[in-house]
Amino acid sequence: QVKLVESGGGLVQDGASLRLSCTVSGRPLSTYGISWFRQAPGTEREFVAGIIWNGATTNFADSVKGRFTISRDNAKNTVYLQMNALKPEDTAVYYCAADGGGWADPTESGYDYWGQGTQVTVSA
Repeated sequence: QVKLVESGGGLVQDGASLRLSCTVSGRPLSTYGISWFRQAPGTEREFVAGIIWNGATTNFADSVKGRFTISRDNAKNTVYLQMNALKPEDTAVYYCAADGGGWADPTESGYDYWGQGTQVTVSA
């Protein structure tokens, strides 16, 4: 059984930084592509950032390019989302998801496992 657990969310002010972690258990992280999605109240869940199984390729939503970075430490079975220059519109529940094929497609249907989410709130 593969389990994903997100951590690192919280309440911060406009312009602050946070680092989210997604820790995978049950199988080695090295076989999975991992992406972060987010969902704000009353909106659809949207892709934020993704990293393929070996870290060679990353991709980002236009809304976070230049502010967010994604990285992975397969030895620690953890993927990180570094979020800088946070804005109130970044407020959402952030989910990580694992793709057993090793990719990190922006569409939700490609993912096999999801975490429970962590709340990020950015105050103006």
